[in-house]
Amino acid sequence: MHVVIMGCGRVGSALAKTLEGLGHSVAVIDRDPASFRRLSPDFTGTKVTGVGFDRDTLSEAGIERAHAFAAVSSGDNSNIIAARVARETFGLENVVARIYDSRRAAVYQKLGIPTVATVKWTADQVVRRLLPEGLITEWRDPSGRVVLAEVAYSPRWVGQRVTRMEEEAGMRVAFLTRLGEGLVPHRDSVVQEGDLVHVSVEWDRMPEVERLLDAGPRAGEH
Repeated sequence: MHVVIMGCGRVGSALAKTLEGLGHSVAVIDRDPASFRRLSPDFTGTKVTGVGFDRDTLSEAGIERAHAFAAVSSGDNSNIIAARVARETFGLENVVARIYDSRRAAVYQKLGIPTVATVKWTADQVVRRLLPEGLITEWRDPSGRVVLAEVAYSPRWVGQRVTRMEEEAGMRVAFLTRLGEGLVPHRDSVVQEGDLVHVSVEWDRMPEVERLLDAGPRAGEH
């Protein structure tokens, strides 16, 4: 897949390297051409000098064929504007914006744009939100039998009770991350758009759990 990154600072350059290492094509936008020196010498993607929320600049970076967009410049306003242009003008679903002010991050997330505050930032977290397939292992017990992992799930689970998700997938939801904060679910908790789901399950059942969560709730039940 093709990913467009706005901002070639430490995070943007690290993100570009990670995504290329995963086999994806990458275009990096920055208004300062000198910033491209942060990219690794073997970077084979596209370098575009310009403003990341300018439509012509985005088009030059290949936004029309992109599958994901990350706004990781040093400016909150630039990041959120660029993210909204990518989503609302070009129709991209996988969009993430870096926000320095964590208080504002929750507001923007309510607008449907996932955000990552600086204090929580790592390139891996951004990759996880751009490429949501699969899981992130967060903890394993000493025997390696039980795992705590963040898993992707079908949008069809949004609006469903967490207990239904547990019953149909045969696992336990340990906690949710909602608007950047942890939440321990109770029996009436409902999955909301943007929630990150962290499950506890036996390691050898993870492929089955991933498959069931990706399929969505079974029709005609509950």
